[in-house]
Amino acid sequence: MDNLFFHILLVVIAYLLGSISTAIITCKLMGLEDPRTVGSENPGATNVLRFGGKKAAFFTLLGDILKGLVPVLVGHALGLQDKWLMMIGVAAFLGHVYPVYYHFKGGKGVATAIGVYLALHFWAGLAVVATWLFVAKVLKISSLSALVATLLAPLFFYFISASVPFAIGTAVMTVLIFWRHQSNIQNLLSGKEGKIGTDKKE
Repeated sequence: MDNLFFHILLVVIAYLLGSISTAIITCKLMGLEDPRTVGSENPGATNVLRFGGKKAAFFTLLGDILKGLVPVLVGHALGLQDKWLMMIGVAAFLGHVYPVYYHFKGGKGVATAIGVYLALHFWAGLAVVATWLFVAKVLKISSLSALVATLLAPLFFYFISASVPFAIGTAVMTVLIFWRHQSNIQNLLSGKEGKIGTDKKE
């Protein structure tokens, strides 16, 4: 029972950590506008890049990745089973997407998911990142690269990590990422989705 309480506590802490908005904090510290009020109104690195520049976007991306990476790495260090590592990772991801500190209105979750992927199983996570970077390099559309990479994530985890809990957890994140990208998907289908680097500041 004590172990169960401890494991649940770790899941809750992961959610609370994930709920911290790196985009909002970064923009405030750098004297930029609230990312929820400009551009796509999404508190994520892509939107911050468009109006805040590369430096602000970098810190936003780094912070969002670490929110997913650190809790799962702590779980690994504690020797937790795959199912608990998965739940910790999904909790951190849910914190970013539905943050308790910001009325449950958060980002789209891609960067935090990448942190979770890399922490769950480095090589499977690296396969997702490589897919993301390749599609972004070739097509230069951030949302499409994210959608393709996360769509393949459960397959990478199933075959590379051989962990069913990891495959299930990444599949849950994939569904939510697609849900959060509904407007992007509509823009992609109509040919209106912006490309990486559009209207950005240095």
